[in-house]
Amino acid sequence: MTKNTQPPQKRSVYFRRPVLKWALYDWANSAFSTTVMAGFFPIFFKEYWSLGLDASTSTYYLGMANSLAGVALVILSPFLGLFATSPVRKKGGLAVFSLLGIINTIALPFIPAGSAVLAASIFSLASIGFISSFVFYDSLLTDIVPPEDYDQVSSYGYALGYLGGGLLFLINALMTIKPEIFGLSSPAEAVKISFISVGIWWLVFSLPLYFSKKSDFNYEDKIDNDLATPSQFLTELKHTFLEIKAHKILFYFLMAYFFYIEAVNTTIKMAVDYGLSIGLQSSDMIKALLLVQFVAFPFAILFGWIGRRFGSTTGIYICLFVYLGNSIFANQLSNANQFFIMAILIGTVQGGVQALSRSHFASLVPLDKAGPYFGFFNMLGRFSSVLGPALIGLVGVQTNSPRSSIFVLITFFAIGLYFLTAHTRARSIAKVKH
Repeated sequence: MTKNTQPPQKRSVYFRRPVLKWALYDWANSAFSTTVMAGFFPIFFKEYWSLGLDASTSTYYLGMANSLAGVALVILSPFLGLFATSPVRKKGGLAVFSLLGIINTIALPFIPAGSAVLAASIFSLASIGFISSFVFYDSLLTDIVPPEDYDQVSSYGYALGYLGGGLLFLINALMTIKPEIFGLSSPAEAVKISFISVGIWWLVFSLPLYFSKKSDFNYEDKIDNDLATPSQFLTELKHTFLEIKAHKILFYFLMAYFFYIEAVNTTIKMAVDYGLSIGLQSSDMIKALLLVQFVAFPFAILFGWIGRRFGSTTGIYICLFVYLGNSIFANQLSNANQFFIMAILIGTVQGGVQALSRSHFASLVPLDKAGPYFGFFNMLGRFSSVLGPALIGLVGVQTNSPRSSIFVLITFFAIGLYFLTAHTRARSIAKVKH
């Protein structure tokens, strides 16, 4: 069992050196999720790399790219979690996979027009690097602050992520709207330069965490060296799974998380494609994404306070009901102004549901097993990413109606709420018994 080796610090949790270094990684990598994943890649994929393809087929390819990356992440995440047994290993794993994402992001501009399969493949590799780094990043939360600060620090990371990602995305959006001001010849060239800027931004602001010191972490740097062979990894993986399965409260929460984060992640990845498919303009999509980023920044901080004051599950419930109502609204929208309203509503809860899910899970797991447990946590989040984009694409192709795909999101939010209720009930029963 690890133990605290530093005296308590009285300064605000937001200004502690380890917290700032940790949160800056969210600032760094969020440029990928905004400019690339949610913003320009879906637009550029449909309008540049998918030349000659109809809208439904392009959506199908994009959904499959996201899903194939998800399959790889489902397989990787538990093993990465087992490797993450100390701050040193967590930092090392984070560096390796973030660099995988950075390199492939910078490679995107060099893919020629009409190369949909190649573009989807490189994007999948970048996504694998981006998402795999979170196995290590999320589990580091338990190494930098005590449990009572999880909600606020987790929300702080997401808030900085939305702010940082939003600032770079704003610059990149201006580059595409007025490329001549930046000395660029066309919006297409601006998008290509934007991909490169994301890679550089991601790398530069990751450096403080890459080079953080042992003294930045609250717990002893303990590395377990008994997981050296594949068979030992598999044995430990099975043991961790059985522990989670036997822990009813934890199991119900993971089931809830699996379903609702499925819908959240799919919304992030496919919202722009949905807007384009129902006839909205790409410029409107960029404006909507900027709205999400800058609305999400203060609301992520707010939900950190809600989590600390009223409990993280209360905050998650609020977020899921807003998402559910918003999904029903999305099925009816028909113009850009309605899409902007939807974007604002998403912005109020997107950071909150992600941050409070991470901090709530951290509060449920043993401190000395945060790495393996977060491996399963991220595995479920990634496995859900296999189903969501694939189902959205398949339903759209089968019905020839992008609106029909919204029912996939509504269904998963509803199931997530059901299991979250079961989790809450199980916790209440456990408290009564004690």
